[in-house]
Amino acid sequence: MDSSIITNRINSIIEKNNFSGVVSIRKQGEIIYENSSGYADRSNMISNNIETKFGIASGTKFLTALAIGKLIEDGKLDFETKAFDIIKYDFPLYSKDITIRQLLTHTSGMPDYFDEEEIEDFDNFSVGIPWYELKEPKDYLPIFPHKEMKFLPGNRFSYCNSGFVLLAAIIAEVSGISYTNFVEDNIFREIEMNNSGFYPLNKLPENTALGYVEEENGWRTNVYNLPIVGGGDGGAFTTVGDLYKLWDALFNYQILSKNYVNIYLKPYVKAESEGVNYYYGHGIWMYMKDETPKEEYIEGCDAGVSFKSVIIREKDIVYTVISNTDDGAWPIIDEIVSLSNSL
Repeated sequence: MDSSIITNRINSIIEKNNFSGVVSIRKQGEIIYENSSGYADRSNMISNNIETKFGIASGTKFLTALAIGKLIEDGKLDFETKAFDIIKYDFPLYSKDITIRQLLTHTSGMPDYFDEEEIEDFDNFSVGIPWYELKEPKDYLPIFPHKEMKFLPGNRFSYCNSGFVLLAAIIAEVSGISYTNFVEDNIFREIEMNNSGFYPLNKLPENTALGYVEEENGWRTNVYNLPIVGGGDGGAFTTVGDLYKLWDALFNYQILSKNYVNIYLKPYVKAESEGVNYYYGHGIWMYMKDETPKEEYIEGCDAGVSFKSVIIREKDIVYTVISNTDDGAWPIIDEIVSLSNSL
């Protein structure tokens, strides 16, 4: 497809939807489309740009999974290590047989503090502790629900934010440093993702987008809707450029060895709640449909955040859409998908 057609179609959707965020598409190592739109700071009319840092919400889970993989490769953990052999906290209704692998693949069966199947209003969700007190993964443990297990560990897929917070707490416990420092030191700095980090929402660095939620009387920031800093299930900030570095480093085996990359990217469980062709590996989603190339992706959605980054290895295509609004990314992604067969 002619690049001008791609540009015109995506630009049209950006304009139609008043998109706020960034879009980038790379094919065979060349950027074939890239654009930024909207405001990083609406009050001060500071525009987004290609180098703007954005929150990626649950895209953070893949970083948590990679950090766990590094500890496994170092011999400090095993996929079959039992989570509560490491985290000593009294959850009398939870199975003591939950393993690291089950947490990584959303097959643990443990109840979720942020259960997306039950929450009706994501923009106004709250927990029993003020968001600004959730500074470390262990701070979340008191808000984990005291409920029966959803199912026995390993029985099926059920998306679970609590599971990745627990993995982050395990990273801190085993490594002896904070979860955020471990990811920053062992992933971001190692592969030169120099524009990525876990920034407190009340101390965002220069050229970082505020997240926005639309209300009847205008827009408000998401600072009162999310934990003050990332805790394993969300909260990382990054750029489209750094996400290219992440994908490249992953498949050049600079983060994990080839053996572990293959384990992580194998479709481990059907994600039936997402649809018939969706699967989950270890911290990463997959879309697999007959006669179409396999897609591997990470995504996130939260108050003031919508994000997806996809790699189609068979075509050597990577595309990322990040928005600092709830739903901004999805119309752009739908348009890219409609173009993908022609890319």
